[in-house]
Amino acid sequence: MSALTRWWDSDVAWSWRHSPIAVLATIILVLLLIGAFGAPWVAPHNPFDLATVDLMDALLPPVWETEGTSTYLLGTDSQGRDLFSALLYGTRISLLIGFASVALAMLFGVVLGLIAGYAGGRVDAVIMRVADIQLSFPAILIALLIDGVARAAVPQNLLDVIAFPVLIGAIALAGWPQYARTVRGSTMVEKNREYVQAARVIGVSRYRIMFHHVLPNVLGPVLVLATVHLATAIITEATLSFLGVGVPPTSPSLGTLIRVGNDFLFSGEWWITIFPGVMLVLLVLSVNLLGDWLRDALNPRLN
Repeated sequence: MSALTRWWDSDVAWSWRHSPIAVLATIILVLLLIGAFGAPWVAPHNPFDLATVDLMDALLPPVWETEGTSTYLLGTDSQGRDLFSALLYGTRISLLIGFASVALAMLFGVVLGLIAGYAGGRVDAVIMRVADIQLSFPAILIALLIDGVARAAVPQNLLDVIAFPVLIGAIALAGWPQYARTVRGSTMVEKNREYVQAARVIGVSRYRIMFHHVLPNVLGPVLVLATVHLATAIITEATLSFLGVGVPPTSPSLGTLIRVGNDFLFSGEWWITIFPGVMLVLLVLSVNLLGDWLRDALNPRLN
């Protein structure tokens, strides 16, 4: 029996098949992922190739409007770029930043939470007090602070070069305490289990016990948290880009597209900001719905 067949017959797959909301969210998310990461092949235009952009096509409405054209299904922006293509490329950037920041936050938080929960004592107290202090501030403020410090310390001509690493690091450092607290609580329970006591008796090292025995048994809640955190990371990136401290204008994300379109919202060119906003809502909502379903599906008390 293949792994796919075994998964399809599992309780999680059964729960997914019998949850219309989870199925719909999965379909929407898969379509967005295909459109985003397949943008070079799916998008009808390359909105960032200046050789293909015509300023005479600027501010064209969607195809169903009177002045719309089938060449630009969702219209164009103030620079004549195809909005549908820009949405696909912008979604890809938002997803890449979201996935990278979640992976970094999860790595940092899981390691610290594992050490804090297993070591206990002063090590646990120091790590958790740092996490508590950081949790007392909104994540967006932490990200803004880190981004501002990095921009002040780097020469102006290098800002666009480091924009993506700084943004990913800022979002990751704002989100690691949640993983650390979750893993710490699970580790404190697991370290008193019989298999951990047996590993200690036969002389297994502390680090091998933590990373080879305890870690696999505490990853369930982490995966659920990572799914929910992905939506939060995308929103944080969009907020930072909307405020003008996110990705550079030459590689706009959904937040940047919304910020640019906001200047034209009350002048009649509503599509420039409405469509990026709708795309962002669909992306975040589908991820959140999947996260809620996964949390319920992996909770033994609800099964």
